[in-house]
Parts: sequence; structure tokens; C-alpha cells
Amino acid sequence: MIDDNTKNELREIAARYPEARSGLLPMLHLVQSVEGRVTPEGIEVCADILGITAAEVSGVATFYTMYKRRPVGDYHVGVCTNTLCAVMGGDAIFERLKGHLDVGNDETTEDGKITLEHVECNAACDYAPVVMVNWEFMDNQTPESATQLVDDLREGKEVHSTRGPKICTWREAERVLAGFPDGRADDGPAAGPASLVGLDIAHDKGWTAPEADNA
Repeated sequence: MIDDNTKNELREIAARYPEARSGLLPMLHLVQSVEGRVTPEGIEVCADILGITAAEVSGVATFYTMYKRRPVGDYHVGVCTNTLCAVMGGDAIFERLKGHLDVGNDETTEDGKITLEHVECNAACDYAPVVMVNWEFMDNQTPESATQLVDDLREGKEVHSTRGPKICTWREAERVLAGFPDGRADDGPAAGPASLVGLDIAHDKGWTAPEADNA
């Protein structure tokens, strides 16, 4: 249920933007943080606050894959199956997890812990194959490590991204995406060593970017 506190936070998001409807994306994330998905009530509330139709809100909610119309588990496990991750083992990881969890794509385990989905490029090709848990990176995965990962999550063990941050629940992550920080922004590096190889080479060789032509 969308209570008064959530409605006030939705209005707060809308007020951040010169055009209130520009706040729809983070507003939908907030709805998911409360409801576990984008519900009909959430769509109606967003539409009312923004002064647009429910059909317009629904059109956005159904266009972007990060918005879910079915309940998501405590941990959304996204396996990259785009070309590089796939050939490096992403397809094998996805097949292993489907069998291990006894779910198909975009389905949730019976205990409500894990929602498994194959996802498009996560922009982390230098760490392929990559799995994301609630949008935190798990780099250089194998079928074995991914299986251990989901087992640890289901058992309630503390799990950290390979880049540092502790994995929070999906609803907690959705609240952060709505623009309400959880204070963990600096818990891990924004880029790992593999991502910085080119920069290190440039520094070693004294390469610099050309200056802009202001003529």
C-alpha cells in the first residue's frame, strides 16, 4: 500500500526537477522499494502527482526492464548474457543457476529470496563474465562461484560485491535509485584495476588528451 509518507516522498522527488514529470523514473524506483514491484496503485499515485495519465506512466514502466510488474525476491540476480560475457561463460552460469534454483528467466524461487534474470550488457566487459546482485557487481564469475553466491544469499550470509560494498536487499537498492542515499556510496571503488589499464599506460607514457580548439 502506498501510504502518506511514501506519497510525500514521491512529491519530494517530483519537486527536484524543473519539469515534474522528469522525476517519473526515480518515482517508479521508490514505488518498487515499497511495493516490491510497480503496482497499479503505484502507477495511479505517480500519475496523480505528476498530472499525467496512468497510461503514460504505464508506458514508461513497461518500456524499461528494470521496472517489474511481478514481485521481485530479496535479491535480483542478473547474469549478463551479452556477447562477451556469454562467450566467457555467462551462458553457462545462467544455465547452471536456472537448474540449481529451479527457476526460469525472470522467475523467483519459492522461498522468495532470489529472482533470476539474464540481462543485457552491464558495462563491465573487462571483468567478464559478470553477475549483478541488486545492481552491485560480482566480477569474473564461474558457474561454481555463482552457485555459491546464491546459496550464501539464501542462507542469509553477509555477501560483499567483488568491488567492496555489502549487498543490500532489492528494496533497499531501489530506494537508493530513487535518490535516497544509504551512506554507502564510497564503500567500493568506482572502477577496478582492469578498467584503469589504459589510463595507467597513458600515465606511464606521458600521453595526454589533445587540448580543445577554441578557435
